[in-house]
Amino acid sequence: MDLTTTYMGLKLKNPLVPSASPLSKDIDTIKKLEDAGAAAIVLYSLFEEQISFEAEELSHFLSHGTESFAEALSYFPQPQEFNLGPVEYLEHIRKVKQAVNIPVIASLNGVTSGGWTDYAKKIEQAGADGLELNIYMLATDATKRGQEIEQVYVDVLKDVKASIKIPVAMKLNPYFSNLSNMVQQLDTAGADAFVLFNRFYQPDIDLENLEVKPGVTLSSSKNLRIPLRWIAILHGRVKASLAGTTGVHTAEDAIKMIMAGADVTQMCAALLMHGPAYLGKVLADMNKWLEAHEYSDIKSMKGSMSQKKVAEPAAYERANYIKALNSYTR
Repeated sequence: MDLTTTYMGLKLKNPLVPSASPLSKDIDTIKKLEDAGAAAIVLYSLFEEQISFEAEELSHFLSHGTESFAEALSYFPQPQEFNLGPVEYLEHIRKVKQAVNIPVIASLNGVTSGGWTDYAKKIEQAGADGLELNIYMLATDATKRGQEIEQVYVDVLKDVKASIKIPVAMKLNPYFSNLSNMVQQLDTAGADAFVLFNRFYQPDIDLENLEVKPGVTLSSSKNLRIPLRWIAILHGRVKASLAGTTGVHTAEDAIKMIMAGADVTQMCAALLMHGPAYLGKVLADMNKWLEAHEYSDIKSMKGSMSQKKVAEPAAYERANYIKALNSYTR
């Protein structure tokens, strides 16, 4: 069975790629993922705050005024809460490259160009095969227009692309006023891939200790539908590759993403829950499904369920919305 695919210019043996997660901190775990069939690995993120950790300046910027409400300080990370620092991250890339034979994609997480461009160069020099930019930004300034927020993404991409030659993926969230336009802007600016979607982790409040509790709720297959919809809309309308992430837990989930138009599917929660070997099960189940449905490769089914040939995707989505509401019965 031919499962090969191309993602951000990288030729991969199959479309299953572990996304940025704690699993990539340990080289032995990465090797287990490779043995299970992972086609590439996205390393956990290096945060902008780690790169430009002018500690006093950043601390002042983040926590200015919070002394009035001590509880509010729990919103902000302490230096010891980060993963490996910038120097250690580069060394980790080198060690991973020596240990495995699959492409290694580094990840930068932040909101400004800042030190990203310099570190993007260092990441390239360390041997990374690609770079994923995870711009994790929740717009809370009521004086900023949507266009200003969107321009941040475009500027960061342009600055990073101008500094390195390895391919760059943009990991986005689905909350833009016009996601299609945002993707088109980034596609024109030179993005090599789009990873759909990032998840905003919602904090809770500990009423007993009066602390903000940042927590991670792992995804389930039910979370597949948002990236599935948008990949189906964007397939064939952008030059860049598409990666579907969030909700990919089974072979069926991965196949749905590919049929919608994804070049690869990224897995995280399922691997955290079941371990690296689980990826091998998903891969084997994909082979069984393809064989049972008489597909010889994934290329022949990629995009077969997309909206590429739909002249007006908005009208199509509206019609499906009405159909869905009318189909509900108790």
